[in-house]
Amino acid sequence: MKNLKKFTLMSAIAAGVLATSCSSDNNIEPIDPTDDGGGEVIDLELNGSVQEDMTLDGSETYNLTGILSVETGATLTIPAGTEIVANPDTDESDATNVYIVVQKGGQIEIQGTSSAPVIMRSSNGQAGTWGGLIIAGNASTSEGVNATAEVGGIQYGGEDDSDDSGSINYLVLSDAGASINSESQFNGLSLYAVGSETSIQNVALINGADDGVEFFGGTVSASNLYLENNEDDAVDWTEAWSGSLDNVYVLHTIENFSTAIEADKDNGNPMISNFTAVSTTGGTALQFKSVSGATITGLSLSGYDTAVDIADDNRTDLSEIILNGAAADLDMDYSGDPTVDVTMFDWITNRGQVSVLPSTIEGDLTLDSNNQYVISGTVSVEDGASLTIPAGTQITARSDSETDATNIYIVVQKGGMIDIQGTESNPVVMSSTSGQAGSWGGLVIAGNASTDEGINATAEVGGILYGGEDDEDISGSISYLILKDAGASINSESQYNGLSLYAVGSGTTIENIAIINGADDGVEFFGGTVSVMNIYLENNEDDAVDWTEGWNGTIENTYVSHTIENFSTAIEADKRDASPKIINFTAVSTTGGTALQFKATSGAEIEGLSLSGYETIIDITDDTRTDISGITVDGNEVDLDASYDAEATVDVSMFDWVN
Repeated sequence: MKNLKKFTLMSAIAAGVLATSCSSDNNIEPIDPTDDGGGEVIDLELNGSVQEDMTLDGSETYNLTGILSVETGATLTIPAGTEIVANPDTDESDATNVYIVVQKGGQIEIQGTSSAPVIMRSSNGQAGTWGGLIIAGNASTSEGVNATAEVGGIQYGGEDDSDDSGSINYLVLSDAGASINSESQFNGLSLYAVGSETSIQNVALINGADDGVEFFGGTVSASNLYLENNEDDAVDWTEAWSGSLDNVYVLHTIENFSTAIEADKDNGNPMISNFTAVSTTGGTALQFKSVSGATITGLSLSGYDTAVDIADDNRTDLSEIILNGAAADLDMDYSGDPTVDVTMFDWITNRGQVSVLPSTIEGDLTLDSNNQYVISGTVSVEDGASLTIPAGTQITARSDSETDATNIYIVVQKGGMIDIQGTESNPVVMSSTSGQAGSWGGLVIAGNASTDEGINATAEVGGILYGGEDDEDISGSISYLILKDAGASINSESQYNGLSLYAVGSGTTIENIAIINGADDGVEFFGGTVSVMNIYLENNEDDAVDWTEGWNGTIENTYVSHTIENFSTAIEADKRDASPKIINFTAVSTTGGTALQFKATSGAEIEGLSLSGYETIIDITDDTRTDISGITVDGNEVDLDASYDAEATVDVSMFDWVN
C-alpha cells in the first residue's frame, strides 16, 4: 500500500493543500481512516453535532456524509489546506441532508491562505449535489427574532447587529445548491442574519445549482468574492440585509443562468463597491424586486442582454438604486472597463486538484488530466511499473533555496514504462514553478539497449543503472510533450538535461516534443537505439542535441533556435561513431556560436541540413583527426568550409502547437 500526499490548489503554480491518500495501485484517493503518525486514528467522516471546540487537520481530506452542525458555544476551526468532500447518496433527495451549518451562537474559523485555500466540494463535481455552508446569526432581519430558515428548520435572527459568527478566509466552495422544492433551495454560502463582526474575505463560489451567496438580513460584509456559473443568482439578498461587498467578480458561461445580482423585499441599502460581472450568454445582470435597493459604485457589466431589471412594473421610483453615483437608468448598459482585475483571483482560476506525485511508482499509475501535479523530489517509475500521463496534464517541479534541484526529476528505470499521451491541441507540460533554467532535472529514461558503457552501467546522474542487450527494448511512448526549465547541474562534468535517454531501445516511441529553456542539453542520448521525430529545441544552454556512447538511432524533423549569448551549439557528438541518422535538421542562431561539434571519432549521416547565423559551422575538436568520412551531409563527406545555409528544411510552423 502506497501513501501519496495530495493537495488542492487554485493557482497554476502555487504551493498547496496537503492531504494523505492511499491505493494499492497508486490511484490517488483519500484514506479513511488514517493514522496521524502518533498512533491516533483520525476520523475522516464528518456529520452530526459539534458541541465543543473542534479543529480539523489541514493535511487531511474529510468526507461530509450528512449534516454537520456547529452548536451554540462551539467553534469549528478549519486550517489552511483542509479539503471537505460532500458525499451524498445516489438518491438525489439525500443531497439536501448534506451540508455544514453554524447555529446561532456557534462559530466557524476557516483559515485558508492564497497558496493553501480550504476546499469544500462534492465528490462527483455535479452542481446541486450538496447544501453548502450555512451560517445563522443573531443580527437583525426583517423576519424578526428566531425566524425559521427556508432550509433545515434553522433558527436565526436577533438584535445584535455586531454579532460574531467567526471568520472565513480563502475558501473555495463548489457544487452546492441542493433543491428542496421550487421555492426552497440551498446556496453555496447562505448567511442568515449574520452580524458585522463576522469576517468574510477571499471566497470563491463555483458551479452551484442555486445562488452563489445569499444574505437573509443581517449586517455582515464580505470582500474579494469570485462567483462562477451559479445557476440562479451569483449574489442574492433579502430581508433588509445592510452590509457591504467589496471587489466582486462574476462570470457566467452557462445558457439561461446569468443573473449577477438579485435583490428582494425591504431595502437595507447595502453598499457595494467594485462589482464586475461578465456573461458570455446574455441574460439579466441586476434584478431588483419589491422595494429593494443598493448603492453600487464601480459597476462594470459586460455581455448581458439586460443591465437592470425592475421586477415590479408599477415601480417608478428608482432613487434607492444608486448605480455609479446616480439613480438606476434602465436604458444604460453600465459597460466599461472592469473595476475588478480577475487576476486577483489567480489563486482559484485553476480549480483542478493538484497532487504530489509519489517518490516511487511500483504499480500502474494513471494521472488525471483535470488535475495538476507537483514534484518536489525524485519520482521513480520502477521495473515492471508504468506511468500514464493523459493529454493536457501539467506537472510542475517545485524547488527553492532549501531544495537541491538535482534531486527533482522523473526517472523511468530499466523495465519501467512511461506513456505520455499529449495531443497537438492538448500537450502534456512539464516545467518548474520558478521558470528558471536548471531548476530541476527533467525526464530521464533508462533502457536495456546496448551502450558502449556495457550492461548495467551507472548514469552520471542519480546512480541510475542502464544498458543491456535488447536493442528493441520498449520504455513506452512520448507524444506531444513540452518540457521546460530543466538541466540542473551536479558539477562541471555531470548535469541533467531536458530529456536524458540512457540506452533506450528502438521499440520506444518519441515524437512531437519541445524542450525549452534548459540549463544544459535539450536531449542527450547515452548509447541506445531509440529514434525521435519532430523535435523543437529552444535556448538550451549547452547543446540542443547531444549523443555519446555509440547511439545509433535517428532524429527526423528537428528545429533548433538559439537566442541567448554564448549558448548556441546545435549538435554535440562524442566518442565512437555508430552512424546515427539526422534527417531534416534546421538550426537558427541570432547570437553566432558553433552549429555542429564532433569529438573523438563521432560522426553522423545528415540529410537536409540548414544552418543560419552561426560563426562556426563544423568544429572538429581533435586537431589530429583527419578522417572525417563518418560525417556526411546529403551523402557527401562533410565540407569544413561550407556554410550549409540552404533554405530551411523544417518549417517552424509545424511546431505551432508549442505556443
